[in-house]
Amino acid sequence: MFDYRIAHNDVRESPVQFHHRGYVSGEPRIEPAAGFGIDRPVELPDELDVLIVGTGPAGMIAAAQLAQFPGVNTRIVERRGGRLEIGQADGIQARSVESFNAFGFAHRIIDEAYRITHMAFWNPDPENPQNIIRISLPEDDPAHLSEWPHLIVNQARVLDYFAEFAQNSPGRITPDYGWEFLDLTVHDGPDAGERPVEVRLRRSEGTPGAGEERTVRAKYVVGCDGARSDVRRAIGRRLVGDQAMHAWGVIDVLAATDFPDIRTKAAIQSHDGGSILLIPREGGHLFRLYVDLGEVREDDGGAVRRTPVETIIERANRILHPYSVDVKSVAWHSVYEVAHRLTDKFDDVETDAEAERTPRVLIAGDACHTHSAKAGQGMNVSMQDGWNLAWKLGHVVEGRASEALLSTYSAERQVIAKNLIDFDKEWSTLMAMKPEDFDDPNYLSDWYVKTFEFPSGLMTQYTPSILTGGDEHQALASGFPVGKRFHSAGTVQASTGNPKQLGHLHRADGRWRIYVFADPAAPALAGTPTAALADWLAHDPASPLAATPVGGDDDAWFDVKVIYQQDHAEVNLNEVPAVFKPVLQPFGLTDRAKVFASGTVAGEYFDIFEERGVDRAGAIVVVRPDQYVSAVLPLTATDELAAFFAPILATSAPAAV
Repeated sequence: MFDYRIAHNDVRESPVQFHHRGYVSGEPRIEPAAGFGIDRPVELPDELDVLIVGTGPAGMIAAAQLAQFPGVNTRIVERRGGRLEIGQADGIQARSVESFNAFGFAHRIIDEAYRITHMAFWNPDPENPQNIIRISLPEDDPAHLSEWPHLIVNQARVLDYFAEFAQNSPGRITPDYGWEFLDLTVHDGPDAGERPVEVRLRRSEGTPGAGEERTVRAKYVVGCDGARSDVRRAIGRRLVGDQAMHAWGVIDVLAATDFPDIRTKAAIQSHDGGSILLIPREGGHLFRLYVDLGEVREDDGGAVRRTPVETIIERANRILHPYSVDVKSVAWHSVYEVAHRLTDKFDDVETDAEAERTPRVLIAGDACHTHSAKAGQGMNVSMQDGWNLAWKLGHVVEGRASEALLSTYSAERQVIAKNLIDFDKEWSTLMAMKPEDFDDPNYLSDWYVKTFEFPSGLMTQYTPSILTGGDEHQALASGFPVGKRFHSAGTVQASTGNPKQLGHLHRADGRWRIYVFADPAAPALAGTPTAALADWLAHDPASPLAATPVGGDDDAWFDVKVIYQQDHAEVNLNEVPAVFKPVLQPFGLTDRAKVFASGTVAGEYFDIFEERGVDRAGAIVVVRPDQYVSAVLPLTATDELAAFFAPILATSAPAAV
């Protein structure tokens, strides 16, 4: 069984490398400014490459990723005058924490967050239905699908961490607050120029120069401006779906209470059909209640949204009987009606025009999909939208890939959003049902356990495309399903003898990963499949590594790692092929951190081949920049590896930045 303590300690040993460009005496996570990050203008420029609208979860992770592409002139605008102070979302699923690690702040947010390990289910007492009793307390991740925890933390803190990463990255991206998006025009034809998207902005009320309008030109615009997205409106997309006539009051409170599970996530169903979803918040005292306000009349006209907070609290106490909450302070409250809506596409290209042009305007997050908050998916899915899109934009604008790459964004994420809405409809319906409507009183808790993989964010599986290969060779690495996220496992770094979680070394730096799981032969033996593959990767013009810009680091575009089956003490680094030991500039230093093996460390044995079902004959596992497995191939499948990357990579590589 995986020990989370090892993962936690491993995260604290940052995968960020430094000193290779000279001694760093300060914070090593602050990378040297480069490209457009050098002397970044304070004022919003008239021309730029990527304009992100909105600093929510999708927008901020996109900005953070694009800050790793300093050759891309990226700005992010927000109509608010400053950072978000209180966010509505708070649930952080395991896949999101896994992603946070790639952006360098997983361990910090874990330390301040509330960690969910169980969920309590409460029903009416059969012998005294006026009272509620706990009927089950299942584990939150009973199948141990991830080594990362399920967290509760304010959305505003998540945005702060992404903002910090973006500001400390080479692109030095910081939000341009106080700019409201008005409209855009996508020009075409010979006069469109390199930046065909013309965007009108206006200074927001309450900010200096309020009402002032200006126009900027961009290559691409990304709309992350929420459920009422003006960017979505500007490209003619709209949210389509249904609204369940059921209302919920939400309150974040500090309260004195005798409810025994107040610090445990809980689903509570009362005798009169009212229910509560209880979410403990970070800090040890704050908690959130989603309180069932019942069916909404068709002629309500929005009146339910004006429900006083006192009414929500009163309703909560009725549901919790014989327990009570004496609210001392309300940090935030709201009322919402469950709605499930989705746009048919996440970009500005109609389906029948896809062969003629590629997207220029794309939307992400709540601008594309809305649903209830009770499944805890809004922020999580939005962040994966933003990450999916941002690295693709970086590759296209920098010239690493063709514009065709951008068409995969809507194709991949629209399906995921549809699956989310289908899941949320069922969860919301179950939460609103009366206890007597269930044939089995444990149905809700059993359903929660059975479906855990979806809300954890780990069920996402991209289907075959130019970014995702087929499953013909899946048996070579059964623990790394093609299309799903790369599930980390422990191994031993040969150069240090330290245990490492292989997946935790995957930084959000925009690089592809090629993991070479070696055949049983020792590294020194020539003519083996691993040695032949290493030679092909390093020297063959068909190798994807041949696209790497000349003059920079050998691993600037591709992070190639090898994992040997031998004990780490038996691996002589001098005998390891050079392609697994890239040279870093400007001093020509050798990177010895990419060679791994098996072995025992501190009494624990690490064998990733065994743990993830990797064939002892060896395998290649290709992982895209956002951590999803793109292909599993035999070590000898160089033609297939070249064919996979051929439609993705640009025909000619730019010079190193």
